[in-house]
Amino acid sequence: MTTENTFQAANVHVLEQTNSLLALHAKIRDKYCAHQDFVFYADQVIRLLLDKARTLLPFKPHNVTTPLGEQFHGMAVATKVCAVSVIRAGESMESELRSIELGLPMGKILIQRNKQTKQPKLYYANLPDDIAERHVFLLEPMLATGGSALEAVSVLKQANVKEENILFINLLASPQGLDRLITAHPKIQLVTSSIEKCLNEHAFMVPGIGDFGDRYFGTTDSGAK
Repeated sequence: MTTENTFQAANVHVLEQTNSLLALHAKIRDKYCAHQDFVFYADQVIRLLLDKARTLLPFKPHNVTTPLGEQFHGMAVATKVCAVSVIRAGESMESELRSIELGLPMGKILIQRNKQTKQPKLYYANLPDDIAERHVFLLEPMLATGGSALEAVSVLKQANVKEENILFINLLASPQGLDRLITAHPKIQLVTSSIEKCLNEHAFMVPGIGDFGDRYFGTTDSGAK
């Protein structure tokens, strides 16, 4: 699969590049953005991603009676849903998700790159017992080389989650990582706010945002106090 075809795939959903979204990106990509401001504006982008992902779930008609005694013909999600965050950066998306989904079960996956082999290694997974019966929001803000994403999807599939029931929710995606993930798992749904230009020699996305987890959780100096 070529990168160009990947971008046009029906299961890759890029947020509309509105002036409002570009303004949020200008805030969080700024190396001098203070930590509290980074979190504030990143949360807004995360909310947009989650709202988009929810529209990709199956729905069914759901009618209710209003206080005036009238019928309202609405909709309801037609499946059980859970979320799985890839530790640590994926946990940045949990708060916004909990604010829009009540009582949503959460799972965790810890994947780290082996210092010798440079390959991703699974260290920990804790998933809802009935995850195979659910649609899964897989939370991972950065899709760079795609190694960790591929490992996370494999963990879900080993737990009998259907590939088409996985919604990968992602802030930034590199062309290389995106192509690699969708080629390996063509039935997953992916939602992102930006497809970047490329990866540099250190496997950072360009123009990029730096280390999202460090900047979100304030564990390194982002360039501002």
